[in-house]
Amino acid sequence: MEPRVSFITLGVSDLERATRFYRDVLGLPQRPTPTTVAFFEMGKTWLSLYPKEALAADAGVPAEGSGFPGFALAHNVRSIAEVEALLAQAAAGGGKLVKPGHHTDWGGYAGYFSDPDGFLWEVVWNSKFPWV
Repeated sequence: MEPRVSFITLGVSDLERATRFYRDVLGLPQRPTPTTVAFFEMGKTWLSLYPKEALAADAGVPAEGSGFPGFALAHNVRSIAEVEALLAQAAAGGGKLVKPGHHTDWGGYAGYFSDPDGFLWEVVWNSKFPWV
């Protein structure tokens, strides 16, 4: 297997609401798509939003269940001010501030928000991360 991730697909409860959040609040560039899915180009990896029940059916697993999904998505930015701005932007646009920005024990600065479906995003400033 080549070392890459092509798509990250989130199973969402309300496709229209989730699309608005990622397009209008976070400002991700949406690709032309059918009305049953939303694609956002994020460099070489694309984010896709798909109704939760349809995604579960496609994978052949039950859609019910809740709680911590066992992962978080992360977005590195160029400064502490950008961490704070993105956390505030997400919270003001329908997301939820989960953990305010704070200095980390490894020398960076990070905080968490969740999207309207509860998917966790860590926003990080790390001066040692080469790709921001």
